[in-house]
Amino acid sequence: MSDLLQAATMVFTWEVMLIILAASLFGLFMGAIPGLTATMATALLVPVTFFMEPLPAIAAIVSATAMAIVAGDIPGALLRIPGTPASAVYTEEAYAMGKQGKVGLALGLNVTCSMIGGVIGVLILAFFAPRIAEFAIQFTSDEYFWLALLGLSCAILVSGSDPLKGGISMLAGLVIAMVGMDSVSGQMRFTFGNYDLLAGISILPVLIGLFAISELIRRMPETRNAAPLVPPVIKRPFEGVGAALWKYKGGVLRGGALGTVIGALPGAGADIASWISYAVSRKLSKTPEKFGKGHPEGLVSASSANNASLSGAYIPALVFGIPGDTVTAIIIGVLMTKGITPGPDVFVDQAPLVNAIFMVFVLANLLLLPLGFMAIRGARHILSIPTGILFPLILMFCIVGAFAANNAMFDIWIMLGIGLVGFFMAENDFPVGPMILAVILGPIVESNFMRSILKSNGDLTAFVDRPIAMVLAIAAVAVWTMIIVNGVKAGRRVPQTPASELPQDA
Repeated sequence: MSDLLQAATMVFTWEVMLIILAASLFGLFMGAIPGLTATMATALLVPVTFFMEPLPAIAAIVSATAMAIVAGDIPGALLRIPGTPASAVYTEEAYAMGKQGKVGLALGLNVTCSMIGGVIGVLILAFFAPRIAEFAIQFTSDEYFWLALLGLSCAILVSGSDPLKGGISMLAGLVIAMVGMDSVSGQMRFTFGNYDLLAGISILPVLIGLFAISELIRRMPETRNAAPLVPPVIKRPFEGVGAALWKYKGGVLRGGALGTVIGALPGAGADIASWISYAVSRKLSKTPEKFGKGHPEGLVSASSANNASLSGAYIPALVFGIPGDTVTAIIIGVLMTKGITPGPDVFVDQAPLVNAIFMVFVLANLLLLPLGFMAIRGARHILSIPTGILFPLILMFCIVGAFAANNAMFDIWIMLGIGLVGFFMAENDFPVGPMILAVILGPIVESNFMRSILKSNGDLTAFVDRPIAMVLAIAAVAVWTMIIVNGVKAGRRVPQTPASELPQDA
C-alpha cells in the first residue's frame, strides 16, 4: 500500500499531469495527419524527454502513443485514409458507416472502444507483469539469451508475408548494433577508422531516420501543388454508441484481451493485433457477410484490440527488457538514459515507479474520451493543414532531435543516411520492425551469449541444462521452423513464367 501511495504522489503533480495533457494533444495532432504514425510521434518526443525525470518522460510517450492510435481513426472514417497502420484494418468499415450517415457513431465507437480496450490492457498488465517478474528473477544469462533470440525470431514471424525480407531487415539491424567496441573484448568493429563510431550508433538517430525521415522522403511529392483535404462535417458524434457497445460487448472485451496477449509478443504491435482481432470477430460473427459494408461489430473489436496491445507490449519490456514493439523499444532506450535498466529487478528496486507507470496508463486512456471528442469536433481544421507547411516543421524537429542525442552533427548524418535506407525498405516492402528490434536486442543476445560461453568454458550444452532455458530453446527452434516453412510456402506461391513465354535470343 505504501508503494501505491508513493506512486500516487509521483503521478498527481501539476508537472506530470500537464505533461500527460500536452503529450496527448501532440499525439492527437500527429495521429490525425495521414502518414504521421504513433511511432513517429514517439520518436519526435524523445529529445524532449532528455530534460525530464523518468516518470514524466514515460508519461509523455505513453500518452502521445495512446492518443495517436485513436486519432488515426479520424482520417480513416472521414477520408478513407488511415492515419496510422493500426487504423488500416477497419478504415473501409468506418468509411462505409460514414457514407451511411453514421460517421459520428463510427468515430464515437473508435474512441470509446479504444479507451475500454486500453483499460483492459492496463489491468492485465498490472496484474500479470509483477507475477511474471517474480518468476523472471530466476533467469540467468542462458534464459536471457534464448528469450532475446526468441524476440528476434517472433519479429520475423509476424513481419509480413515474406520472411526472407524480414530476415534481411533483422540482419541489417544486427549490423548497426555491432558497430563500435565489442562489449567483451573491447575490439573495434565496423568503425572504419572513424572515432565518431567508437561508441556505436545511437538508437535515437536510427529511430528518427527510419520512421520520420523515410516517411518525409516518401511523401515529398505530395508537397507540390497539394490541395488541402476537405473532410465532411461530423454531426452528432457519439450518438448511439451506448446501444452499440452493449450489443457488441463480447467483441469489445474479446478485443481487449486478445490485443493485450498479441501486444506482449515481441514485434507484433497494434496493427497486427487489430488485424487478428478483426479476423476473429468476423469468424465468430453471426452475420459475417455484413463485414466491410459499414458493420460496427468488426469496428469495436479491432478498436479495442489496437489500444490494448499498447499495454500488452509493456509486459516483456518491463519484465525482461525485451521490447514488445517499436514504441517500447524507445521506452527502454529512454529508461536506460535515465540510469534505469528494465528487468525483473525493477519491480523490487523501483516498485513505486512501476506502479506510477500503471497509473499513467489509466489516466492516458481515460483522457481518450474528452480529448477524442474534441478531436472529432476539430478534425476539419487538423486535416486541412497543408503538407507544404507541416513537413518542413517535422524535418526541423527531426534534425534537432538527432542532434540532441549526443550534441553531435555526426548523428544528423546518421539520421539522414538511415532515412534513405528506410525509404528504400518501404518502397520495396521490407518490414522496419525487425530492424529496430535487432538494434535493441542484438547487444542483449551477444552479451548474454558471451557470458554463458565464458562461465561454461565453451560448453554449448550449458545453454539447455536448465528447464526454463530448455523450454525457451524449444520455442525458438519451433518459431524458426515456422519461419522456414512459411518461406518455402511463399516461394512456391510465386508464379513461374513458362519457358515458352521467355524471350528468345535472336
